[in-house]
Amino acid sequence: MFRTASAIALALALAACATPPPAPRTSADYAALLTAPTRPDGDKVDDAARKPADVLAFTNINAGDTVLELEAGRGYYTELLAGAVGPAGHVIMQNPPEFANYSPQITARLAGNRLPNVKLVTTHFDALGDVPAGSVDKVVWILGPHELYYTPKDSKGLGDATKSYAEIVRVLKPGGTFIAMDHAAIAGSPTTTGGTIHRVDPAVVMKMATAAGLKFVDKSEVLANPADDKTKMVFDATIRRHTDQFLFRFKKG
Repeated sequence: MFRTASAIALALALAACATPPPAPRTSADYAALLTAPTRPDGDKVDDAARKPADVLAFTNINAGDTVLELEAGRGYYTELLAGAVGPAGHVIMQNPPEFANYSPQITARLAGNRLPNVKLVTTHFDALGDVPAGSVDKVVWILGPHELYYTPKDSKGLGDATKSYAEIVRVLKPGGTFIAMDHAAIAGSPTTTGGTIHRVDPAVVMKMATAAGLKFVDKSEVLANPADDKTKMVFDATIRRHTDQFLFRFKKG
């Protein structure tokens, strides 16, 4: 039977809509990344405390994704994200210029084009100009939102909070996700804890993200620790790597 072009287009559209989305990935799907032979041994020593396979399962990073990693630091998660997105995906590794102390470690990690799907950008959180609008599937901010309230020496700050969340929304594709994880401060704490003990009240992140237009989707307790003394600096030897950490997922409409 002869079918018009419009009828064929409609049939194809309906077929595409009927295709189910990829099933959510589990921790087991990411476990192989932790034992990759090319992964630096220095990263592996933190795995037990940081539970990266569980965190990555919550992010649901998929092969082919474009991921913006805010405040990548030395690149512990960059390495894993690069493997998760695969050769068809891209990871944008972002650090503010004030974090130049990580440069030697980053240079070593990226040397010899060993992570060819990773691009390093140096910007403040409120000016991600090198990242085009609507180009990113997922923005991941691991242990970093509190930095908006921290001012390093000889700096005017790492970015305005409201503008930074607006930038996250700008770079995300429609339907893209924002994953935020940080050291929890005592509920009701002022944002100044970000600059003193490097913690933030989870309610602050929730308020800023939703005010920017993101929709809260889910949270994980994988790194929760009710026994954490939230009055302590996160680098205190008695709690380092064992702070109470919240993990949120938001979606851009």
